[in-house]
Parts: sequence; structure tokens; C-alpha cells
Amino acid sequence: MTSQPIRDQVDDHLITPKNSALIIIDYQPNQLNAVASIDHLTLVANIVAVAKVAKLYGVPIVHSTVNVKNLGSAPTIRQLAEVLEGIEAIDRTSINAWEDEEFVTAVKAAGRKKLILTALWTEACLTFPAFDALREGYEVYPVVDAVGGTSLEAHRAGLERIVQAGGQPTSLVQLMCELQRDWARTETARPVTEILFAREGR
Repeated sequence: MTSQPIRDQVDDHLITPKNSALIIIDYQPNQLNAVASIDHLTLVANIVAVAKVAKLYGVPIVHSTVNVKNLGSAPTIRQLAEVLEGIEAIDRTSINAWEDEEFVTAVKAAGRKKLILTALWTEACLTFPAFDALREGYEVYPVVDAVGGTSLEAHRAGLERIVQAGGQPTSLVQLMCELQRDWARTETARPVTEILFAREGR
């Protein structure tokens, strides 16, 4: 029962707290209300847990919304906004966040090549920036149970296109375990399991 030394967290081929950034795009009431590929309570619980996990491990977070300033759309849903307090949302008009200067600047400033990607909806605001990030040499990891599309078919098609372009799907639990890696790392072991099992409705 002897764990190996912690590998270089920058060069590790797996996701680590030192080589990844979390991207959160458009978790707003209008977008959430149109999701039909996953139960809304499950979706909200999972994206909140993803954000909490990222904060626990010190993973940089880039947060973006659409049309809050331009059209008066409602901002980020309360449950997620509470977790992201202190992280300013980059508001856009573009459907593809990668076509917004401030967004791309923020992603590049994070200095991480592995992008843990979450967005509503799967078929648009997740897929389009995934393509562009992959084209620019980033690794893209869509969190499949923390995103949603306007239909199950649209959600699946969006994920399939990302995979065909070179993206690597992950899930909340897989992400949690990949960041934790060893339960002997006691400073995060208990908090991360508390995040997982404290999800609303669980």
C-alpha cells in the first residue's frame, strides 16, 4: 500500500490542478429552461459540484454569460453564481464564446492547455468553442453530465462532433477522481467526497 510520488502536475498526461482550467459558459435561466436532454435538478447539482471541485483544487475558472448587458438576459443561475462569487462573468453577444476577445484573452491568461469545458447548450455554446480550442492546440474535456442540449439527439450529436474533432469526454465523478488521484491526499479527500454526496436531491 505504498503510493508512488506525485507526478509532475504540469506535464502529467491526465488532468491535474496544475495543468487544467474550468470553462463555464451560459448557465442562465433561459438556457436552462430549454434543456431537454437531462433533468434540470441533476444538471444544476452537477454543474455546481463541478465548480466546487475546481475551487477546492485551485483550478482556474473562466466564467462567461451571453446577452446580460446587451439584451437584459438574466445572469447566471443563483446556485452556481453563489459558488462563483468573486469570479467576474465575461458577458458576450457571440454564440461562440471563442469569437469574443475578452473570453479568449481570459482563457489564454489561465495558462493551461487542458480545458474542462461546460456550457449550455451542448449543440452550440459547448461545441463551437470546443472546435476552436482544439484547433488552437488545447485539449478539451466536456463534462457530459454537467451540460445539456435542447433535445437528447442534439446533445448526443454535439458531443459526437466534439469527440470526432479530438475532444475527450469526462464526467463529474471521473473529473473528481482524476484531480484527487490518491485518497491518501487527506487535505482534499474528505471535502471532495462531501461535495459529491451533498448534491441537491442526492
